[in-house]
Amino acid sequence: MRLRLMAVNLLFQGNDLLLMKRAPERLLLPGMWGAVGGHVEPQELCDPLAACLRETEEETGFRATDLRDIRLQYILLRQKEDELRQQFFFTSYTDRRDFTDTREGTLHWIPREEVLKEEREMAFVFRSLLTHFFANGPSSNPWVGTAGWPDLESQGQERPSVIWTPLLDPLVL
Repeated sequence: MRLRLMAVNLLFQGNDLLLMKRAPERLLLPGMWGAVGGHVEPQELCDPLAACLRETEEETGFRATDLRDIRLQYILLRQKEDELRQQFFFTSYTDRRDFTDTREGTLHWIPREEVLKEEREMAFVFRSLLTHFFANGPSSNPWVGTAGWPDLESQGQERPSVIWTPLLDPLVL
């Protein structure tokens, strides 16, 4: 089984979230909506924040100095065929609205109340994460999510889901 590590930035400016409509020729999630981010490079294996900042700058032109309150909010685990995917989702805020164009897709500031519109096609794990974040808000501890089926017998009969659990140190009371 292969491992794919990714780092993602949910970048807010006021009430708006920066989303990318991925280019139709992209290999991963073509034409779908997502946040800025991408693969963790070998030199970033122990530092997903560095990967998040690099990907944010590559895809938006925003440097770390343009961001504030950057925080790890979610760690998502998912098996897709012969690949185990681990994604680190950070949140951050900026005062800028301008961004650099990217070949990955087109960037759009979307008002929070419009992000989860049904016609906005996005991966089920990303929709689940945003639904959870909008319902619970920022957390001082990250959440860990596992994507899969509610139970193995229901495969093909129900929708896959993500189960969220707060990541807490059990020795700290």
